[in-house]
This record gives sequence, structure tokens and C-alpha cells, in this order.
Amino acid sequence: MAEMKVIEQRQDGIDIIEMKNQDLTVRVTNLGCHILSVWMKDNKGNIDDVVLGLQNIEDYKEDDKYIGGILGRAANRIKDGKFTLNGQEYYLPVNNGPNHLHGGTEGFDKKVWDYEIRDHKVIFSYLSKDMEEGYPGNLKIHVSYELTGNTFTMVYYGTTDKDTIVNLSNHTYFNLSGGKEKVYDHKLKIKAAQIACVDQDGCTTGEKLFVDGTPFDFRKFHRIGERIDEDHEQLNFAGGYDHAFVFSGQKDQITLFHEETGRKVTVSTNLPTVQLYTSNFLEGGLPGKEGRVNENRDGVCLETQFIPNAVNLEEKPQVILRKGGSYAVFTAFKFEVQEDD
Repeated sequence: MAEMKVIEQRQDGIDIIEMKNQDLTVRVTNLGCHILSVWMKDNKGNIDDVVLGLQNIEDYKEDDKYIGGILGRAANRIKDGKFTLNGQEYYLPVNNGPNHLHGGTEGFDKKVWDYEIRDHKVIFSYLSKDMEEGYPGNLKIHVSYELTGNTFTMVYYGTTDKDTIVNLSNHTYFNLSGGKEKVYDHKLKIKAAQIACVDQDGCTTGEKLFVDGTPFDFRKFHRIGERIDEDHEQLNFAGGYDHAFVFSGQKDQITLFHEETGRKVTVSTNLPTVQLYTSNFLEGGLPGKEGRVNENRDGVCLETQFIPNAVNLEEKPQVILRKGGSYAVFTAFKFEVQEDD
């Protein structure tokens, strides 16, 4: 099991917690449940931080790139910032072109969560009150982070006193080179036969595209940079990859691999899609770690979630959480090193 300790406590209630074992050192915070750092070895024994972050902890309060945070109540875009539930129309803040994005003007990534360290886990909790950011229902959310061996697991659990929608995700930007290069040479495999198409504003439309014969076919390993600049309508709309891939398999749906360092991340989840985002709009944000500038294509996000904008697209939207029901999802990241021959 990982050694766990609070390494920083601030007067504003923001704490930093470290989880450490022989495989990994992970730092997280109760500000938006951000994953701040993941240190791991490469195939030569060098240790690097393999996720992007910001220079100062307080910068995460202002960050509009969502680096490492929990997204909610609903990750991704909701078209025109509105939806209908039980015959009532709800209006959400519009904060991304014409659409609502990642929970609104102050989503879950900007909230200071309560937490406790128990059973070798950090368990964060937050009460999102009725009509916060326009969402109905008092929503109680628990997010647990656990480090066991080389696997970091997130479990999300929620209940509500009124029918609402919930679609949480995590927005960590991975760079397995330790930030020494862009993610073009990272190899990616996603067990998905279809993607959810987007419109010119990046919002999911309800149309699906079979990946066969397209730049979106990652059923076998491909370099991320291999086809990212092809002249394909969906790539042009999103400025690169920023699409939900609909899983075909049931286990280990995603693998990210960096050949030079031998580092590999395998992702498992009980959610039906992953939003692949190649940091197409990362530049222009707050200073990164050690003051460096975070630029486009410096990281890749693998945001497991329900279909974006599902509340406006699906006949029986999976994102609806009914009163008396429970929201229970998980995502696990397994970090491995392929030894250098």
C-alpha cells in the first residue's frame, strides 16, 4: 500500500496530499480534486513527472484549461447550455462559444472539497446544492483516489434528492516523456469502432462515425501525430482530436505508450466513452510547472465519461441520476515501464 501524508496545509483550506510507494509518487489536492503530479521511472531509471500542471497551487482557481481537475456536474459540452428533464427546461451558464462546458463558470474543479484519508484512500466529498450552476437537486459527491502498486484508481459516487444529470470526468494531461517533447510520438490504442461526431463548436451532435479508414482508427497502435493534421472535417472542426471514442471492448480500453522512455499507461473504466483531447487549445494559459509555458500538443487527455451532451441526444440518457438512485463509476490508470533492451 502507498504511504500517504498531507505535505502542505494552507490557510485558505487548500491541502496537498502525497501518495507514495516504490512504483509511483502521486500528489493531489482538495482544490477540485486535481492531480498535481505523477512521478515514475523510465526504462533507464530516470524519474520524471508525467502529467502537466501549473506553477502555483492557487493558479488552479483561475485555470481555464482544467489541468488535472475533476469536471462536473457535467463534463464536456452541453449544447446551447440547456436541457429538458421531466418536462422542465433548465438553463446553464454558457462559457464556451454557444455551449456550456465542464460544469459552468465555477465547476467542481474550482471548489475546495472536504476530504479524509481512510483505508489507504483519499476520499474527497462535496455537496453541490440545488440549482448550483443551473443544475437541479442537492447532489452529494464522493471521489476516492487510491494508489495500489502501479495502479492509480478513481472512484466516483453520487446521490441526489431530485432528478438531475451527472457526468464527472478527470482532465489530466499526460506527457510520458516527462514534458521533454510534445505528444506527437506517443503511441495510442483505443478499443473503439466509432467516435461521436462534433459540430464546428466542438459539441457532440448525436451522429457517429465508424473509425475504419479514418484518422480516428486507434484500434491498433498509432502515433498521435501521425494523422492529426489530415484534412478531415472532424479534425478541422476540433483543431485536432477532441472527440468521444465509443468503446468496443470491456477491459483495458486505452493504452498510451512512449517508446523512447518505455513508459506506458493502460486505462480501464466502466464508463462507455473516452474523450481524446490533444491539448489543441492549451496555449495562452497560466504558467506551468517551474514557470515553463504550456503549449498546444504538450499533453494528451483521456477523459472517461458518458457520451457528451447525452441529455439532449439519447432517448434514455445515461447521464440522468434519479432521486433514490446512485452514480457509481471508476477509472483506473496502470503505469508500467517496458524495459530498455
